[in-house]
Amino acid sequence: MTVYSLSDDLSLALALAAEADLISLDRFRAADLVVTTKPDRTPVTDADQAVERGIRSGIEAARPHDSILGEEYGTQGKGTRQWIIDPIDGTANFLRGVPIWGTLIALAIDGVPVVGVVSAPALGKTWWAASGHGAWSKSDEHDTKRIAVSAVRELADASLSYNSLKGWDDEGRLDDVVALSRAVWRSRAIGDMWAYMLLAEGALDIVGEFDLKPYDMAALIPIIEEAGGRFTSIDGRDGPWHGSALATNGLLHDAVISVVSAPPRR
Repeated sequence: MTVYSLSDDLSLALALAAEADLISLDRFRAADLVVTTKPDRTPVTDADQAVERGIRSGIEAARPHDSILGEEYGTQGKGTRQWIIDPIDGTANFLRGVPIWGTLIALAIDGVPVVGVVSAPALGKTWWAASGHGAWSKSDEHDTKRIAVSAVRELADASLSYNSLKGWDDEGRLDDVVALSRAVWRSRAIGDMWAYMLLAEGALDIVGEFDLKPYDMAALIPIIEEAGGRFTSIDGRDGPWHGSALATNGLLHDAVISVVSAPPRR
């Protein structure tokens, strides 16, 4: 079996994301966009499905022995190498014509995300990383540049995106996010993958939310960690497998967990 380097895998992920952008942008704000509701009552568009089919086809051709986990078509294959796909993160924004959405592609080895690509074509930006290779971004206006998290050390100076009050409330953790909002300098609900990429670039210092799946998080992790940040669940567990996300610049992580670590109140 061929052994691929992380650089090889990252190059493949970037190429797949570029192809996905052509599909998604063609359907963004299309008058004939088809929107249906999945069994979990979340929306899905024909663009979500077409993008995932395209990415899966590319992976099957280039890495036929790897497994795939995608939002729209589930899991196929087995093995230590798994590609994790969110074809359009921010579908609600996509279908309403809001440009904050993107394609997320990750490679996890033995359950650990080691390659991540986030492409937001409506924003004109792409972010990527592979373990040990740094975190990078490129936009329509700027050449490729290495990115890094902020150096903010005190909660009182930090900027937070809590992403969804309802998500915290549904978990019985509304009091926790209110307490965190009171402890920081500034709080906003920016939402979806963009909040995490702003954190990786140093524009935000804390991002946290509940009700997430592995494909919502896997691609974010290498980018944030290679930018110098830290990514866990709200209760401090590593990886994208625990249903929630807490991303920080690393310096603030323990302090944030101490604020939001109260047992759920229902």
